[in-house]
Amino acid sequence: MLKIILDSIINLFFPSVCASCGTLLLKGEKTVCTTCRYLLPKTRYELNPDNPLMLNFLGQIPFNAVTAEFFFSKSGHVQALIHGLKYHGAKENGIFLGQEIGKSIKQSPVFQGIDYIIPVPLHPKKQKIRGYNQSMVIAQGIGEETGIPIVGNCLIRKVFTSTQTKKSREERWQNVKDIFAVVNASQLEGKHVLLVDDVLTTGATLMAAGKALYDVKDIKVSVATAACASG
Repeated sequence: MLKIILDSIINLFFPSVCASCGTLLLKGEKTVCTTCRYLLPKTRYELNPDNPLMLNFLGQIPFNAVTAEFFFSKSGHVQALIHGLKYHGAKENGIFLGQEIGKSIKQSPVFQGIDYIIPVPLHPKKQKIRGYNQSMVIAQGIGEETGIPIVGNCLIRKVFTSTQTKKSREERWQNVKDIFAVVNASQLEGKHVLLVDDVLTTGATLMAAGKALYDVKDIKVSVATAACASG
């Protein structure tokens, strides 16, 4: 009873707002309002094995399947969720995004039989600055929805890199191509893993992570991100 009273007082003076559009959340709504949950632009790529994201990696990295949950556009509602997660400590945004991914991949034949979730790691220096890894938070949301365990100690980022923003596709690849390494490889042998990141743009980071993971014997790697560029 005391908790209910305290929550009511907190909500009175600090009302919760939708992380996507900024409107007040109604009773029963959490993180994202019902309207935005309906209007957020889902890709449905998990239902199309030959979707544009999968084709983007064709002939480069033999991913089993690739999807992104939402389309990302500048100044759009999905961008608000991602930026809140990455730059403003809004971990609840990442949990929401991960749960939405989880709901989608549970319905997809190509994403069945996943043994582990592997978030794309940050370099320890960058993680210390941010305080957490946004991809890990998204992975936690997926794990909550699917029950798939997260493995965060097998893929490491061994090199601190500059931001990918404003780099060309080739510059992004050169910036990240050898920055990942696998440790405890035996834990991943013969497993189907889900590689998770926040946004898929050129795919350079995921290619580099996939390149490292495919050094593991008999591994199968699928990819899921919270968002990708629209169009």
